[in-house]
Amino acid sequence: MAKLSAIVITKNEELMIEDCLKSLAWADEIVLVDDHSEDKTVKIAKKFGARVVLPLKNNSMDYSLPRNLGLAKANNDWVLYVDADERVTSDLSKEIQKVISDPGYNYYAVPRKNIVLGRELKHGGMYPDYVKRLFKKKHLKGWKGKLHEEPNIIGEIGHLGSALVHIKHETLSEMVEKTNKWSVIEARLMYDAKHPQMNIPRFVTAMAREFWKRMVRHVAFLDGTIGIIYAMYQVFSRFVSYSKLWEMQVKNESGNL
Repeated sequence: MAKLSAIVITKNEELMIEDCLKSLAWADEIVLVDDHSEDKTVKIAKKFGARVVLPLKNNSMDYSLPRNLGLAKANNDWVLYVDADERVTSDLSKEIQKVISDPGYNYYAVPRKNIVLGRELKHGGMYPDYVKRLFKKKHLKGWKGKLHEEPNIIGEIGHLGSALVHIKHETLSEMVEKTNKWSVIEARLMYDAKHPQMNIPRFVTAMAREFWKRMVRHVAFLDGTIGIIYAMYQVFSRFVSYSKLWEMQVKNESGNL
């Protein structure tokens, strides 16, 4: 029988990690890579039998590093990456165990059900939201990319039918806090890639593209009030990232960056 290691990346996830680990109780091994949490994350993880790995301080904000560390520490033929705010359903666990016993592909993408403000969103580009998470270990050569990590994998991709449950955002305050954190990294990546100078036309077209994508092409309004709120939040989030890019560009021109 093929065996599987579940890899979970955490930092201060005491409110989310217990239900995540319960949903992984069927896995042969759970490797939890914890970025020096200051809450009860590690204590809870050990309670549920996870093997905790503490990496070096990640001052570079390179989010591929903990994924690569988890891969190096995993002992089994297959690896499944699950975030602390995700849950593996019974149907998904059964499907995973079936495909790793008789695989047709070297890795698989998994659809996600995104829960925002307590509601599953089916429009606005929020479903099926496939993510590459299940890999035959010997074919996964590692992860690359500081923010939007991508696997370096050999072979063709398969797609599972059962979905991960992703508790994406529980409150509006949480959404804004995450935007403030991630937008700095996104802005830095765009700046380092020599993004053209931000100006009024670029701001307008960027916001218009995001609005068109969420509200028109992916009909976010069909999810009701929460769908509209989240679609407009995505426009706002894009605006914040580009605004921080503009700030970096201005500081560079003045010699303060």
